Amino acid sequence: MASLKRWLDLRRNPWKAEHYAGLKAWRVENALQTRFYTYDDLPPDAVVLDVGGFEGGWADRVISVQPKAQVHVFEPHPRFASALRTKFADRPNIMVHDFAMGGAEGTLTLSDDGDASSAFGGQDGALVAPVRPVGAVFAELGLDRVELMKVNIEGGEYDLLPALLDSGLMPRIARLQVQFHLFEPALIETRNAICARLGETHNCAWCYPFIWEEWRLR
Repeated sequence: MASLKRWLDLRRNPWKAEHYAGLKAWRVENALQTRFYTYDDLPPDAVVLDVGGFEGGWADRVISVQPKAQVHVFEPHPRFASALRTKFADRPNIMVHDFAMGGAEGTLTLSDDGDASSAFGGQDGALVAPVRPVGAVFAELGLDRVELMKVNIEGGEYDLLPALLDSGLMPRIARLQVQFHLFEPALIETRNAICARLGETHNCAWCYPFIWEEWRLR
């Protein structure tokens, strides 16, 4: 049934072809285990950013590999942020921040759709969350060197990553794992433009378009 739905979606929206090709390769190559969850080289004092913390599963994975890592979890959804604070209450090296990072101070309206909660296509009864400039956040937290940054923010990457690039902060990030989301055809070129700029300081270690990709500082 899922395969039929994907086939019908692709017939109606051929611009999603790159996404579905990436998804197929991701599954065939078991990339979640063979590429994504490869954190054995993190140093003991690694500073890690979990941007889009949701229920904290990714932070759990990092801490299981490197228990002394300093992990900053950013989760603007108030219910998820509250649950994360409870979950990590006894882990002083995991710090939860209940706001989003972006290009400027402001707010965003989130749909309340679990792990797909997004500022794209707001719905009735949606939630309002604060946005803080990424440059100010880096300065306040003293983030001079980030060993690993994971970004999964349901479309917010198209604001956050250009802000990181414009502020000159990308060279501070040794390793970036990002999931670009494909909500409309125009985002294909938007992603291409961001990747071209990332390529000025980082190499693409691996890529499954609109699924996950990783960039490493040269």
